[in-house]
Amino acid sequence: MSFNEIDRAQVLAEALPYIQKYTGKTIVVKYGGNAMVSDELRRAVISDIILLSLVGIRVVVVHGGGPEISGLLKKIGKESRFVDGLRYTDKETMEVVQQVLCGQVNKDLVATLNRLGGRAVGLCGLDGGLFQARRLDEKYGLVGSITKVSPAPVFDALNSGYIPVVATVAQGTDAETSYNVNADTAAAKLAVSLEAEKLILLTDVRGLLHNPEDESSLIPSLQLSSVPALVREGVIAGGMIPKVDCCVESVRSGVGSAVILDGRVAHSLLMELLTDAGIGTMLTN
Repeated sequence: MSFNEIDRAQVLAEALPYIQKYTGKTIVVKYGGNAMVSDELRRAVISDIILLSLVGIRVVVVHGGGPEISGLLKKIGKESRFVDGLRYTDKETMEVVQQVLCGQVNKDLVATLNRLGGRAVGLCGLDGGLFQARRLDEKYGLVGSITKVSPAPVFDALNSGYIPVVATVAQGTDAETSYNVNADTAAAKLAVSLEAEKLILLTDVRGLLHNPEDESSLIPSLQLSSVPALVREGVIAGGMIPKVDCCVESVRSGVGSAVILDGRVAHSLLMELLTDAGIGTMLTN
């Protein structure tokens, strides 16, 4: 027997206790960034999700679609505009957001999962009142803040053996409109309502770094109590602040742990969940 075959067997043996730990548990994966744009990474993420589902882990996928929204807006001659890092969403932009997220992106993801051997079903925040929201602030237009999650459609899909794929558009409770909602926030709130074991945010960085210029300065694990000091020191800054906030909120509200994971690494989901090492930054209580 070659070393390579022994090596593979050891990898499978190492995965066994983790499969036993997570079987029957719910994992929420927020899918976006580079892992969504590159075909190679897309296939790797989707095959990871299918494998996790086949070994009995209840995987829920929550996705955004910023580049696709910007692409369609450009095609119709409308400029993308951002306020405080959020897409300004007027009525016309909201129509494009709903069309792209609930239509094109969601259904493409579902089709790819099914084509590669998974059993996926597409949902959006409007289905069964899954995500309900109020307007966040006039200055952002039709951007919503989630006020309620009704997870019954996701539970129904999971209990029927499907991988739910959720687009982050919410039903307005303060007006007859849909709202554009942040995908990280939606994933965190959904993880809480599903009493998930783990929330995973796939991003375009290695995780939380002591020094943003040095990828070897990864902070592998972090307790919630350490977060305020890291914010004061500037270690948690910029676009990482809302991601860490989502993780903190989810863990504080009952999710077992939350991980900021590098979606640029092929099979990062399997490495994080089914190996001793883990490769992202995990927040725990």
